[in-house]
Amino acid sequence: MEFGFSLVHVSDLHFGGVADLYQIEALETVIPDIEPRVIVISGDISQRARHGELQRARAFVREAGRTAPVFIIPGNHDVQWWWRPFIPFGSAAKYRKYRQYFGHELAPTLEFPEAIITAANTSHGVAWGSLTPRLRDVAVKGHLPKGEIDRVRKIFREADESQTRILVMHHNLLRGELSKRMGLARWQQAQRRVVESGADIVLCGHDHQDGVDTLDGVVVACAGTLSGRSRGARAPLFYRIGFDNRGVHVEEYQWNATERMFRRADVHAFARRRVIHEEAVRSSIG
Repeated sequence: MEFGFSLVHVSDLHFGGVADLYQIEALETVIPDIEPRVIVISGDISQRARHGELQRARAFVREAGRTAPVFIIPGNHDVQWWWRPFIPFGSAAKYRKYRQYFGHELAPTLEFPEAIITAANTSHGVAWGSLTPRLRDVAVKGHLPKGEIDRVRKIFREADESQTRILVMHHNLLRGELSKRMGLARWQQAQRRVVESGADIVLCGHDHQDGVDTLDGVVVACAGTLSGRSRGARAPLFYRIGFDNRGVHVEEYQWNATERMFRRADVHAFARRRVIHEEAVRSSIG
């Protein structure tokens, strides 16, 4: 299917002991055939933020970058949270290794004539905003600070009306079907903030289970993991997401372990928020 603008969305590659190199190599092979305008990696590119893991991840990013620009953000596994837990003014140490290999910007912005992509950093390690009453959530949960979403809102507000607004974050915005868990602390507040940001679509990961749904008109595409830790033994997959004037089309490329390749599977189609709003206005008038 041809689109005016398309991207590849992958997440949670976890270079290190749990990475599946057959899947990574197959992904490297198929990306040029899909011809995306940009490749989005929504965090957890390493397992323990070790130099060797990040070096292999950087090699993957450089290879993918031969096809299209790579838009990458850190996940909770890429943050050395043990360096500065709970210290708000010492956060730079947590991201030092990630920045060494992928640049200083933790929440980049990339603009095309057809779309604008920006990120909100939700991976803060052990931080006050990410704490919940559950001990197992420590350094796993993320949170969406007001300052982050205010910056995102400003970027989308200043974008051209015709541009698709794409928000990238690491932690799953919707509850995992199998895990039954939200990726973010204060998740109701985070959902309100995202809906009010003006985003047309959110790309996220973290939960290790793929899923596509909507939140008050915002499409939410949660990529699974390309590693040996896919939740519920589901077949790993990545997304090719295409945009046209009226819709968002999320294509699944699912791993075939027998053939050791990704094959196109299901397609999810949604109307864009602008189209939904225009149709609602017409209905109220007529």
